[in-house]
Amino acid sequence: MDEHEAAQLRDKLQTLVCEHRDLDDVINRLVQDPTIDQLRLSRMKKRKLQLKDMIARVRSRLIPDMEA
Repeated sequence: MDEHEAAQLRDKLQTLVCEHRDLDDVINRLVQDPTIDQLRLSRMKKRKLQLKDMIARVRSRLIPDMEA
């Protein structure tokens, strides 16, 4: 992986982490509202988990492979 690809991955990682954090804040506020649509909340939580998985994949790509 060249430096340009690594920079793109770091940018993507930053975007994903920001979206994950924002979604977490929204979910935490909505959980306190007893009138919240549970289906909407469930979809948000699912999206948050997807973001977490994507973050983990990008981070693993940024870690250089170790030679055996």
